Amino acid sequence: MWNGDALDLDAYLAHLGHRGDRTPTLATLRALHRAHVLSVRWENVEAVLRKYRPLDLESVQAKMVGNARGGTCFEHVTLYAAALERLGFEFFVVQGRVSMGSPTIRPETHAMAIVELEGRRWLSDVGFGASPLEPIELTDATDVTDAVWPYRLRRQEVTPGETGWALYQPADQREGTEQTADGWMVRHTFTLHRQYPVDLKVSNHYGASSPHSPFSDRLCLQRVHPDRLHLLDNRRLTTIRPGVAGFPETRELEPNEVPKVLADVFGVELSTRDVDLLLAKLA
Repeated sequence: MWNGDALDLDAYLAHLGHRGDRTPTLATLRALHRAHVLSVRWENVEAVLRKYRPLDLESVQAKMVGNARGGTCFEHVTLYAAALERLGFEFFVVQGRVSMGSPTIRPETHAMAIVELEGRRWLSDVGFGASPLEPIELTDATDVTDAVWPYRLRRQEVTPGETGWALYQPADQREGTEQTADGWMVRHTFTLHRQYPVDLKVSNHYGASSPHSPFSDRLCLQRVHPDRLHLLDNRRLTTIRPGVAGFPETRELEPNEVPKVLADVFGVELSTRDVDLLLAKLA
């Protein structure tokens, strides 16, 4: 289903720096999840420059394994699902609606894996950018921390008349953010409706090429560390540190600063041609 046989598993695990057990256990899942989140970036450069993003495993693997490039959630899940399948995990893929505290119903444009182990289900969301550093168990009332970032998972109504799951994070300070009385906002919601590679291709095409997609024309990158999160929104660079009161650190970059920041801060290195295309776009 997810082309695990076509994955160069040794190269993928080497890219992650994973040298541990390869049996399909919870310990392996936790190690693989954390290594993927910390090693593979979230970035949408291909969509911004070309309005196109191939999603076949061969293309995704060539771009994201052994290279200083990343991808969006659809590319992450395509690669990650192939690895899960190759390692013998039982899992399926779902899509969710990213809200980040907005009450507006948004389309399902975020992909993630649900892994089944010994009668328990785990949300393994490696492609969000600011992804949790560990899988989160699907229970009716889960409050967790991955030792840095806190999360809350709740089973609730996610769209009118439909029950599903909502992943919460601490609310930010943007005006108009919908939050709970104790300061949490919904990051994204999802149901357990199974998705397949063909479904991801449709969502990926929308995300890369539609003028209605927030990621088809605006440069976005995210990189999470155990102690901080870096985000780039076109030319605005933001650094968020857990537990630090007040507003995050932000600064506006000059266009010619962006390629160096991509390499130095995000670990994303572009070809000379892509740098030229990006500078023209940013200018």
